[in-house]
Amino acid sequence: MAEALRAEGLSKNFGGLLAVNRVNFQVLEGQTAGIIGPNGSGKTTLFNLLSGHLPPSKGRIHFLGREVTDTLPHLRVRMGMARTFQLVSVFHSLTVWENLVLSSIRFRRAEHTLRNFFLKPAQKTEILEECRRSLAEVGLENKAGQRTAELSYGEKRMLELAMALALKPNLLLLDEPLSGLSDHEIGGVVDLLHRVKKDFTVVIIEHKISKIVDLVERLSVMNDGQIICEGEPGRVLTDAKVRECYWGGET
Repeated sequence: MAEALRAEGLSKNFGGLLAVNRVNFQVLEGQTAGIIGPNGSGKTTLFNLLSGHLPPSKGRIHFLGREVTDTLPHLRVRMGMARTFQLVSVFHSLTVWENLVLSSIRFRRAEHTLRNFFLKPAQKTEILEECRRSLAEVGLENKAGQRTAELSYGEKRMLELAMALALKPNLLLLDEPLSGLSDHEIGGVVDLLHRVKKDFTVVIIEHKISKIVDLVERLSVMNDGQIICEGEPGRVLTDAKVRECYWGGET
């Protein structure tokens, strides 16, 4: 199985704080991997480094066989890396459909420009069909014309996921996709991820460990900026170091 993403010796300093400390991390193509750890352990900072939203202080990042350590975030998206955030990131003044189509045009590969979208019928049809499929996948097809501000938080999360899925990425980075959701909404997102994970390489950060244990094939645990254990989820969750640092501290 080919390598999708690899980080080597990745570190990030904020003044005197070492938020990520010499992390080595690898995900294979088609794999679904989880990252857990106490608050402040460096998980989101690691995601920000992998997606290009922060430059590393040290280390290298490779994506699909190419070094992307200094590659800008939007260029990583065009290469096939999509990312969601802890706080839902959508345009509230636009409709659901407008959010989806505009994000698809903006972040697809360079040839998918706004000008080409309107002037090339085949390209326009391709993008719109992918947007329709993604909207149906997350169950929002009946709300396409609704202003995003009128959606529930859970629906906004689903829209954000649809925007990522419509890009047909090679790699999907999900930063706490269950945060702030009701039990019913959590069930909907988890079901969605089980359905679509076969089509993507997925890395997910999540505090609700019980909800992702059956979803991921590989689990990594971070503490104090380092990965302290990784492997098959059942084995990792019974590791003495993991139980001490994760359940003995803030969760």
